[in-house]
Amino acid sequence: MAKPTTATLTKLKDSGHTVAHPDEDVRGRTVKDKAGDDLGKVDDLLIDTADRKVRFLVVEAGGFLGIGETESFIPVDAITQITPDEVKIDQSRDRVAGAPRYDPNLAVEENDYYESLYSYYGFTPFWGAGYVYPGFPYYPL
Repeated sequence: MAKPTTATLTKLKDSGHTVAHPDEDVRGRTVKDKAGDDLGKVDDLLIDTADRKVRFLVVEAGGFLGIGETESFIPVDAITQITPDEVKIDQSRDRVAGAPRYDPNLAVEENDYYESLYSYYGFTPFWGAGYVYPGFPYYPL
């Protein structure tokens, strides 16, 4: 499968971009799995700066005062519903817990990591043939 050649994924807070409509900003909302269990909070959004689209939720869970927190990247394709307080996804807590973790100290290309995430969660990567950006939610930046 061809890898993206121009896409750079960046955390929204590091990008200089903002969400066009503040009420559509899901950061800080609780993420619920398909059974309704809490997975953590949306800490940030991983955005494609070239296409100006959100590709992953950055979800933080666990820890106390920032110590021991784990960070998970969940494709926006997994989102099934957004409420004023929650983001619901179609994956289980165990599935999210078992997802590949990103370690910047390993010699793994980011695009390989993103591809492994899409494969793990069962979605076509955004650079794959036939990929269609989810109609809901759309996060204009």
